[in-house]
Amino acid sequence: SVIWFIIKNNAMKKILFYMLVLTGSLSMASCQLGRHYTRPELNLPERLSKTQQSDTLTIADMQWWEIYTDTTLQQLINKTLDHNKDLLIAAARVKELAAMKRIDWANLFPRIDAKGLIEKEGSNYGGNNYKNSTEQHAKFVASWELDLWGNLRWAKDKSMAQFLGSIEAQRALKMSVISEVAQAYFELVALDNELKIVRHTLKAREEGVRLAKLRFDGGLTSETSYLQAKVEYARTATLVPELERKISVKENDIAFLAGEYPQVIHRSILPEEVKLPESLPVGLPSTLLERRPDVREAEQRLIASNAAVGMAFTNLFPRITLTANYGLESKQMSDFFKSPIHYLGANLLGPLFAMGKNRAMLKAQKAAYEQACYGYEKAVLSAFKDARNAIVEFNKIKEIYESRRELERSSKATMELAQLQYINGVIGYLDVLDAQRSYFDAQIGLSNAIRDKQITMVKMYKALGGGW
Repeated sequence: SVIWFIIKNNAMKKILFYMLVLTGSLSMASCQLGRHYTRPELNLPERLSKTQQSDTLTIADMQWWEIYTDTTLQQLINKTLDHNKDLLIAAARVKELAAMKRIDWANLFPRIDAKGLIEKEGSNYGGNNYKNSTEQHAKFVASWELDLWGNLRWAKDKSMAQFLGSIEAQRALKMSVISEVAQAYFELVALDNELKIVRHTLKAREEGVRLAKLRFDGGLTSETSYLQAKVEYARTATLVPELERKISVKENDIAFLAGEYPQVIHRSILPEEVKLPESLPVGLPSTLLERRPDVREAEQRLIASNAAVGMAFTNLFPRITLTANYGLESKQMSDFFKSPIHYLGANLLGPLFAMGKNRAMLKAQKAAYEQACYGYEKAVLSAFKDARNAIVEFNKIKEIYESRRELERSSKATMELAQLQYINGVIGYLDVLDAQRSYFDAQIGLSNAIRDKQITMVKMYKALGGGW
């Protein structure tokens, strides 16, 4: 009945009409003082690499599961994307800033509250003059800060940039997490293969000790050869626990990324060959800026900092707030619905003297904006450095792999020949050990080259902004 009475009352209609006319006129006349954001001039290079042809196509357009075709790795990445704690924190951060953005947007509009009061006061001054006073009122209270200079709009722009920046930060984190999981997975598989090589070599060393002892016992060689064989066996044996430690630590790292407690990570075996395409499209420099979420996040930070400068600048000007109250107020309940009350007011608050605090705040925000500019430029430089390094590694890793594969084949042939010559008494055992060491190092080098070929694709894909 109170609400119906208020709506029916002509005075309330007039108040609302006057407020709408006044606020509408002021809104039409208001402006957003301050310098609006423009992207800094970056003077981008014409292409990402001199050896790459300019092309709008890029492998970053591919989905991550098209790059990482190992089904076991795909399952691991999917599990990580669902349970990684940093990604969950980033998602919650996006929700938080979405709500904060809504608050700054709502500040542009009038606020209407309802207020009700019933109170009774009794007094008895002097002990013989008791008085009983009651009061009750029900009111609607409307208030609106007029955004004459754009302070509230700058605040809205700032919160919007912070919200969009949180989305880009989430995408950048997702891109990084995918690459971290893929790289750790390939490193783990390579460690398995390295352990396999060491154990196979250890068996060969054990057989070498047995043969050296037989030849020493038979008087064919000196004790030095036998002792050297035992040293090589012991040296190789020390590699086993060290590799097992590295494998366990790597499994724990992957489990942590996946948001799980330490456990055994299922994986495949290291392939004998990894086929890389002859060339990969990397896109244009401008494409890199638009695709890299960390660069876009840095730009949103710059936009937010520019809006903060606008807020600090408009704080130098007066602020006007309109208020309106309408409702019922009476000391007697019987007269409550017969006692309308209304109030209109305008509050002007202007800075006069604050020891230069507002101007100092403006200078501070301008300095923060300057920092954000350098931060954005640094993010762009970092993106180009990552892309160029990835391209260089991609172009060179195939040469590295081919040379290490040839070294492994030559070392194997040399070792087999040395063992045959040693059995026939042509060379000494130290020559055999040298050949065995060379072959062992070549095997490890080839295994690492295969791992590096896989990781090269991970780095290339991430550097170009793929994966989110």
